[in-house]
Amino acid sequence: MANDASTVFDLVILGGGSGGYAAALRGAQLGLDVALIEKNKLGGTCLHNGCIPTKALLHAGEIADQAREAEQFGVKATFEGIDMAAVHKYKDDVISGLYKGLQGLVASRKVTYIEGEGKLSSPTSVDVNGQRVQGRHVLLATGSVPKSLPGLEIDGNRIISSDHGLTLDRVPKSAIILGGGVIGVEFASAWKSFGADVTVIEGLKHLVPVEDENSSKLLERAFRKRGIKFNLGTFFEKAEYTEDGVRVTLADGKTFEAEVLLVAIGRGPVSQGLGYEEQGVAMDRGYVLVDEYMQTNVPTISAVGDLVPTLQLAHVGFAEGMLVAERLAGLKPVPVDYDGVPRVTYCHPEVASVGITEAKAKEIYGADKVVALKYNLAGNGKSKILKTAGEIKLVQVKDGAVVGVHMVGDRMGEQVGEAQLIYNWEALPAEVAQLIHAHPTQNEALGEAHLALAGKPLHSHD
Repeated sequence: MANDASTVFDLVILGGGSGGYAAALRGAQLGLDVALIEKNKLGGTCLHNGCIPTKALLHAGEIADQAREAEQFGVKATFEGIDMAAVHKYKDDVISGLYKGLQGLVASRKVTYIEGEGKLSSPTSVDVNGQRVQGRHVLLATGSVPKSLPGLEIDGNRIISSDHGLTLDRVPKSAIILGGGVIGVEFASAWKSFGADVTVIEGLKHLVPVEDENSSKLLERAFRKRGIKFNLGTFFEKAEYTEDGVRVTLADGKTFEAEVLLVAIGRGPVSQGLGYEEQGVAMDRGYVLVDEYMQTNVPTISAVGDLVPTLQLAHVGFAEGMLVAERLAGLKPVPVDYDGVPRVTYCHPEVASVGITEAKAKEIYGADKVVALKYNLAGNGKSKILKTAGEIKLVQVKDGAVVGVHMVGDRMGEQVGEAQLIYNWEALPAEVAQLIHAHPTQNEALGEAHLALAGKPLHSHD
């Protein structure tokens, strides 16, 4: 259909990652005639270079740790090392299965899929493979790539990005990770589990600095216990090759040496040379600017996902893509509440949160109007069985709703679903306390925390 110049689609989507393909699937479901253009592989960063492969590596690392620590559970096992080729096969098999399923899904929804590098050629068209694909509306969803710093060249050899890290054919003996955000601490966790000597360099004063400070401190304590080293509060100055590795120098003159340097300072938008500015699309530092309905200043163009300055999470891309499709189909979708989006860092232990931090709550409501409660997982039976440590912290507006849930501990990412409902439905602690949570589960810790906040603690001190 794309080769037929007379075809005008209802929606032309540039980029087949999380935001783009979600918009395509939802749009087709609602009766829109959709064209989806992708230059690499359907599924984008999340499926091929992000969420899925990193979590596969982290799970392999978890298995390695369990083998090492089996004796404490009365199980006799030996750990003989990491076979990276086999780890990559496991990871790639997971990706391949999901990729095939996604391809089948797009085909079954009758989405016109076009493989090729597209460029916005007018407010209602994209040029790809020498053809012009016309649409009543265009959605930009070209995603992001790993960022670096001025003067720091990622060469794929000793100075690598997360993309390189996902395909590394060995476990590095030692690694410096520049950046203590989500990507940095997840790689630190996986590589430590594989047996590497890891040091994280973070210029801000805490690891995972966008999380509640209590969560950051708990993760730092856990990393120290695991032997993961980190340097906080001093910024990077330069990196240089040594005889057999790389040396990093910080602004205070302190130096670190390792076999590899992983640059994990975040991801930047893919927007250069794609015709956006030429067509009058408003931008800032490479990001496409949108309103709460993901519409740009050009009425026929919307943008979603990592290309816009919202949370860089696959599930945010899904939500934004579906919102655009529903708006174009004549429905009345509700804008995304970004504070209400669940956030998970899948290191060991996991960091999960939804809502706002205690500091932000005090800034909004006033320090005297905010109540915070911590429930230690030491009081939770299932967490004791799993031998995991951590806390659940609740942030409440005094005599009002819970506005933040912050959790640290193994498998806390699996608890954030209920936490999301608590925040988004503006639940009072007493309302959550009425719900009976299964025993023994880690989910029960969330219930116990609300019991305590409601003034009737059970397995915790007053």
